[in-house]
Amino acid sequence: MKFELHSPFHPTGDQPQAIKDLVAGISDGKRHQTLLGVTGSGKTFTMANVIEKIQKPTLVIAHNKTLAAQLYQEFRDFFPNNAVSYFVSYYDYYQPETYMPTTDTYIEKEATINDEIDKLRLASTTNLLTRPDSIVIASVSCIYNLGSPVEYGKQMLRIAIGEIIARETLFLQLTNLQYERTTTDFRRGTYRLRGDSLQLWPAYEDRALRIDFFENTIESIFWIDPISGKRVVPSNQAAGQSHAARDEFIIFPAKHYMLNKTSQVEGVKEIRSDLAKRLHELRTQEKIIEAYRLEQKVNYDLEMIEEFGFTNGIENYSRHFDGRKPGSAPYTLLEYFQHNATEFGDGDFLTMIDESHMTLPQIRGMHNGDRARKETLIEYGFRLPSALDNRPLTFDEFMERTKTMCYISATPQPLELSFSENKAIEQIIRPTGLIDPNIELRPIKNQIEDLVIEIIARKQLGQRTLVTTLTKKMAEALTEYLNDTQKIDSLFASWQERKIKTKNDIQPEKTIWESPELPVAQMEVGPIENKYYRHLQTTHEISTPLEYPKVAYLHSDIETLERSDILDDLRRGVYDVVVGINLLREGLDLPEVTLVAILDADKEGFLRSQTALTQTIGRAARHIEGHAILYADKYTRSMKAAIEETLRRRTIQVAYNKEHGITAETISKPIRKRLLKKKQDDKRKEQPKAAKLLIALNKTEQVDIAKIKPADMTPYDKRSMATKLRRRMNQAAKDMDFELAAILRDTIKELE
Repeated sequence: MKFELHSPFHPTGDQPQAIKDLVAGISDGKRHQTLLGVTGSGKTFTMANVIEKIQKPTLVIAHNKTLAAQLYQEFRDFFPNNAVSYFVSYYDYYQPETYMPTTDTYIEKEATINDEIDKLRLASTTNLLTRPDSIVIASVSCIYNLGSPVEYGKQMLRIAIGEIIARETLFLQLTNLQYERTTTDFRRGTYRLRGDSLQLWPAYEDRALRIDFFENTIESIFWIDPISGKRVVPSNQAAGQSHAARDEFIIFPAKHYMLNKTSQVEGVKEIRSDLAKRLHELRTQEKIIEAYRLEQKVNYDLEMIEEFGFTNGIENYSRHFDGRKPGSAPYTLLEYFQHNATEFGDGDFLTMIDESHMTLPQIRGMHNGDRARKETLIEYGFRLPSALDNRPLTFDEFMERTKTMCYISATPQPLELSFSENKAIEQIIRPTGLIDPNIELRPIKNQIEDLVIEIIARKQLGQRTLVTTLTKKMAEALTEYLNDTQKIDSLFASWQERKIKTKNDIQPEKTIWESPELPVAQMEVGPIENKYYRHLQTTHEISTPLEYPKVAYLHSDIETLERSDILDDLRRGVYDVVVGINLLREGLDLPEVTLVAILDADKEGFLRSQTALTQTIGRAARHIEGHAILYADKYTRSMKAAIEETLRRRTIQVAYNKEHGITAETISKPIRKRLLKKKQDDKRKEQPKAAKLLIALNKTEQVDIAKIKPADMTPYDKRSMATKLRRRMNQAAKDMDFELAAILRDTIKELE
């Protein structure tokens, strides 16, 4: 199957030349190339065209889950008939195992796994093992231990219509693939028997398989809706069905990490041998407590593995079960790509590093951070030394496993440029003729008041705003403030008074950045003179009564899939403003945004570096009225560099539009369907809780059910509360108070 790009658009502006140069470079055997593409220039469309022309399996790596989700949606639309997959960390919450010697504090690993993302991860590897036309959009989690693709591929089960097989034998084979038999709770990774029919829900699918038997012969196999049981037609991206014959199906394991009995037995022997050596070392060093601690922990883990085939933290023993040598690299998603390229192609696959200025440093830093934490655990007897081999790839190992590389960024850094001979293919002209936004400086004093006025003005025009802060706490506090109508009224009244008092003041002057012909270099780094500020700020008329803005914040505490929903709601108008920190920089495609406000822009550092400022300013480049306001009291080197680079691009764009007679147009882009369908609407909307419902958990403790908010609780608190409520629910059922038991049951479901 070939990659087929479907799009109503054709390459324009700088896109045709960029596509031509990238394809020529790959064809000539260039290993590294860099694409400098400004915001809104259609870098993703360029990437898609390159994939279609090169016809190689492609890995696209992004530096955060929000950007990866957006890229997944775009590539899914560009390649509807090909296998486009999404591979990111499946943890909604993750607390790694840690020991802090200074306070003698041990923190056990704690994690909450998102079942929907786990399904997408399994679909990614399944597609790579079965389809040559695979594109995977991944986060940096693709360099972490995943298990051998050879072992994973060996465990697959082929079933075909007409095959003679005893049902008990099929059940045993499914159990070996980590599928669970169920009679009631039918979910991914389970199977159940209904008369002469077996219903199997593959862990990587939204559909289930129905296998009909006549005695010991498979009579029919087809896809069904797992809820209604009705027959459905699978999409082109459904995995597991043979393309050679529609009567043959392949079932892949329900989990990535597969252990056969032989490797388990050999692995346990090797772990016991390593334990004996390590205990001898610790006792020789007179570390008696550490030796005792390690012996107890490892022996407990081995008993769990021997009895149940699993233990919490089993990944720390992965080297023993994989048969790897000490210090060797783990198996990752890259091994699956190598397998795919060897099986279906010429042995090579394409790797695209999106927003490379952020993604490459992440890849470089993962290994050292992980090693430092585990060395402490090993030193104090919490883990065997082999735990170091459950790790992400080093940067050198990553580069060895990726051959053909394309780095994509609006602000490429010296690292990727050095790989590509300090040359970058530039894509500065936008297909829509839009130019980079003008930039304005305003003082930090009264920045919140000023910001509110600008937001209200754009709210009345139906436009959107992005605001960047320096901390999560500041983002949340600002969101709460902007959603308080009384505070907005008070602030607006104060602004009107000031406006009247300063009516005869100096009128606003054009800032030097709105006139590209004026040299920015004339302004020196240091305190900003008043003449560069505007007075009484907004140029928009504000009518009363006020239309109050609706505001949301966006940062790393928001669940992965909810981040994309918040941004979609911003486009729809559910929200008028999104406040964030670092998630509002790279790659966000928001054509409705006309204003980007950067608070405390003169605080030099990672969040206010040249790269960060250039990227953030670029968020306003998708609308013809795009405008960026930097609140600052001094002119920093980063601000100067970011403004000069924006002006350079702006000058090129203006000249191109003038030469070709192009009139700029705001980008028009439909809102894509959700990354994943929500299983059900919020129960609290369907059945609102009572204003106050006190429940006695025991003689000394009670809780108000209406005040339980799972989103504000840690995973530990959720489990603890769920345990207490379940105990109370059972008691209510015994007392025949079924109404209370039902309320507690629903609350427990929300917590879990």
